[in-house]
Amino acid sequence: MSFYEERILPHIIDRACSMGQVMKLRSQLVPRARGRVLEVGMGSGINLEFYNPENVKVIYGLEPSEGMRRKALPNLKRSPIHVEWLGLPGEKIPLDDNSVDTVLLTFTLCTIPDWNTALEQMKRVLKPGGKLLFLEHGESPHERTRKWQHRVTPGWKKLAGGCHLNRHIADLIRHVGFELEELENLYIPNAPKIAGYIYKGVARKPS
Repeated sequence: MSFYEERILPHIIDRACSMGQVMKLRSQLVPRARGRVLEVGMGSGINLEFYNPENVKVIYGLEPSEGMRRKALPNLKRSPIHVEWLGLPGEKIPLDDNSVDTVLLTFTLCTIPDWNTALEQMKRVLKPGGKLLFLEHGESPHERTRKWQHRVTPGWKKLAGGCHLNRHIADLIRHVGFELEELENLYIPNAPKIAGYIYKGVARKPS
């Protein structure tokens, strides 16, 4: 990775993903994680404060960026939950089939180059009936905003670590065979609409 990707981008992403309204959404979703948890794109460990240590046995933190893993150290020290780093991308999850109870995905699916393979891997490692908890930004249903998302995304990706503004998150999750149990859509207040349309929900791996 380049100097920008390792030393500068982690700080930009961490700042953008820890705004007040975003943290509120995280606080509503992350405590629902149970058992053995795989967090895909764990980044700087922003979510650690919201896990319920009484309900979580271990967190496998999948994070390919050394810069992000380094930035996570203070959050790891404060957390009572054991975290095992997996320094690989989302398309390569080094866990056994049917081995985790929960997968957590927060502001990550937008950046994974091969989203289909990554979601197939998440489904593979989840136990039957296991839950995928997701909080992502993506394609807006409103035509004007959606057109701008498509226009801006090619340049945006170069500056934002491969982030796509225009992925329809719910459709991607359905595409690989997850069953959507809950879905909430909203715009983050005071955020640019092209980057602030949110998909928050729970999907289930069929038994």
